[in-house]
Amino acid sequence: MKALTEKEEAIMKIFWEKGPLFVKEIVEILPEPKPHVNTVSTFVRILEDKGYLTHEKLGTTYRYKPLLSETDYGKKSLRNIMMRYFNNSLSNVVSALVKDEKITDQELRDLIDMVNKDNQ
Repeated sequence: MKALTEKEEAIMKIFWEKGPLFVKEIVEILPEPKPHVNTVSTFVRILEDKGYLTHEKLGTTYRYKPLLSETDYGKKSLRNIMMRYFNNSLSNVVSALVKDEKITDQELRDLIDMVNKDNQ
């Protein structure tokens, strides 16, 4: 799947929180200053073209819904970051987090316990 821009991801977060929506509903949810409905419609169509959304026709309009969960998107994003910046190595990711003190000793022990349970 193609990567999301910051604005596309903001719109996807709305779908992940609210579920299926019409473009006008998205506009209502977005903060001020509200973008024009055509602008939001363009973003929604781009998200559909990228494979993140699908739609169903209801009368003369479309209701859109996500094709993958936020959790699945996060997993795909993490794998992509791992491949691009950490030589496709989970140990390199964890090492970077440890070196930058972004992970506590207890979190690291919990990860080790999780790995050990999965390998049993």
